[in-house]
Amino acid sequence: MNVKKIFKHSIAVEENMIFLDSVENVQQKNQAQTQETFSEKWSQFEQGDKKEEVYSFQKEWFLELYGFDSEESLKQFLSSKNTIIDTGCGLGYKAAWFAELAPHALVVGVDISEAAKIAAKNYKHLSNLYFYQADIANTGIKENRIDFTVCDQVIMHTEDPETTFAHLTSITSKEGVFACYVYRKKALPRELLDDYFRSATHNIPNEQLWEMSSQLTELGKRLSELKITFDSPDIPLLGIKGGEQDLQRFIYWNFLKCFWREDWGKEMSDATNFDWYAPSNAKRYSKEEFKNMIEQNNLEIKHFHEEEACYSGRFEK
Repeated sequence: MNVKKIFKHSIAVEENMIFLDSVENVQQKNQAQTQETFSEKWSQFEQGDKKEEVYSFQKEWFLELYGFDSEESLKQFLSSKNTIIDTGCGLGYKAAWFAELAPHALVVGVDISEAAKIAAKNYKHLSNLYFYQADIANTGIKENRIDFTVCDQVIMHTEDPETTFAHLTSITSKEGVFACYVYRKKALPRELLDDYFRSATHNIPNEQLWEMSSQLTELGKRLSELKITFDSPDIPLLGIKGGEQDLQRFIYWNFLKCFWREDWGKEMSDATNFDWYAPSNAKRYSKEEFKNMIEQNNLEIKHFHEEEACYSGRFEK
């Protein structure tokens, strides 16, 4: 398929980079800040030496999040999809994965940040893969054109996730599939701290946010190294679950995100903490709220997944 046919307005294409002739500028203060934040994050992430470990983990997690038993299962699913879009594609590794698994399909990655340009440079060898930079709430794509729309770990960072969800539903083809992930609401103390801090991010330079992210990584590392578990009481009014828990995870889920993974190393753990605290937009959902959004867009749930961090699923028009 000619990539130009899926867009509402004329586009220019240079190698595998798409340029929209007509695109709305990001006007909202929060979304402009989010655009800057993720440009910063992905440019730093690209320099890290643990990218492949993170990519491998994320691909395995993608299969789990969206109900695929294996990569082969995903490949079979994609075999009937002629158009695929990865909205909020970051550095484009998942879009490239889809393009490799479905060489017959047109695959497009879109991201609000400068990462789209980096992705285009990194994946020029895939002839069925294109990238462009735009707000995923306004992709510029015609309605009912995409057979598999993916918005993995991104929609919460848009100015109005409900509007973005409706837009991404609209570009999904009839009987097409929309795969989406949202952050899950955490315990009340963690929610209050996250919201209070995020309201201040406009006034904190990225340099200081990176420094704090590094400090949070170190805190997570030191707490993990203690290897302390304890039996916590249930505190329902605060959303704190009881039971045997690791101290680092108890603090992480209930009070303060201090991410650390030894196999990812410091740089990637820093980027994960930065990813959480730097963007002004990062909405969280209850299970009921997410399912209501799915229902309001007249989507049928084909697979639904939940865990401490998130809710995700595949939904059919």
